[in-house]
Amino acid sequence: MPADLAVIGLGPYGLPLAQAAVAAGIPTIGYRTGPEAGSLSAAEQRRMLAQGFRTTANAAELGRVRTAVICAPTPRGADGGLDLSQLETAARTLAARLRPHTTVILESPVPPGTTEGPLLRLLESGSGLRAGRDFHLAHSPSRVDPGNRDFSPANTPKVIGGLTPACTESAAAFYGRITDKVVRARGLREAETVQLLETNFRHVNIALVNEMAALCHDLGIDLWDVLRCAETKPFGFQAFRPGPGVGGHTAPQDLTAHAGRTLRMAELAQEVNSRMPRYVVQRAAALLNEHGKSARGARVLLLGVTYKPDLADQQGAPAQEIAVRLMELGASVSYHDPHVPSWNVLDRPVPRADSLYEAAAEADLTVLLQQHRTYDLQGLSVKAQLLLDTRGATPTGAAHRL
Repeated sequence: MPADLAVIGLGPYGLPLAQAAVAAGIPTIGYRTGPEAGSLSAAEQRRMLAQGFRTTANAAELGRVRTAVICAPTPRGADGGLDLSQLETAARTLAARLRPHTTVILESPVPPGTTEGPLLRLLESGSGLRAGRDFHLAHSPSRVDPGNRDFSPANTPKVIGGLTPACTESAAAFYGRITDKVVRARGLREAETVQLLETNFRHVNIALVNEMAALCHDLGIDLWDVLRCAETKPFGFQAFRPGPGVGGHTAPQDLTAHAGRTLRMAELAQEVNSRMPRYVVQRAAALLNEHGKSARGARVLLLGVTYKPDLADQQGAPAQEIAVRLMELGASVSYHDPHVPSWNVLDRPVPRADSLYEAAAEADLTVLLQQHRTYDLQGLSVKAQLLLDTRGATPTGAAHRL
């Protein structure tokens, strides 16, 4: 059966879109843009294949679809900005096969102005077609939340902004087959900036509560009780939780530098959140010292080395930096994670604990970095010699909390 949809990029943005499309009965092909790691389980991917999804390395097939959605990763580059190289490669590949009347949608996180700037130029120059006249061009910010059981693409409103009103309506018609609600933005740049705002909202609020965690610890205040009480307010407050650092595929973005301006709050949030792995190690060393042990030679067990609970994805997870800093202090580091069978730090394998409780009993310090559902935290708090909980997940008084 010929495909209606081509998803270009099968990483954290593309795979969930393809999953939602085939579940809605849309014949879909996937085209990889690089060595991408998605967040779907092997069982979910097998189910997609059974529903008719297939991947292809034949770029010619991109010219046979009605809709092409570019979901290429845009990771941080060496200069701290977003690396658009995979996006540009995807655009050139698609442009060479682009047919009239195709709807092209960009879902990758990009600086405002990218869709109507570099992407449009690449598509037009490579195809000889004109956006808005010969083909439709739109942007729709990705709103994927891996592992979220309450919200999926089907019940998450989809924001769409097109180059022209007709482009917006063409994209809306496509997403209307997948999601319950479509929200029309004024244009391309407004749609691009939605993700900028949503991402920075999360990071700024996490940074605030991370600073509160350090302050409350210094003042002897139970931050977790403060949060419990504060979130009872039915207006004007949304509870965020501190943690050992912020991971994931969507980094905090200050994408306005090209316009001669910066988002100072985004810069500050990045500074605060990037300090958290160092702060966790400082707290770990202090706890060991309080119990008559030095970090040098201490056996430290790290629990959960992924960036999100119950997922295998390690993109940007703070566990990597925490392990490095502990090793620099001379600690002997091991780990346990039911989703990560092997883990390398500084190009060396880290010993993996087979038995969680035995390892916690033997370790001088156990640090909970990720709250996987399989962890029995009540039992763990009893078995561990010394437990630092960076997620506030253990029962009150059962562990030292961040």
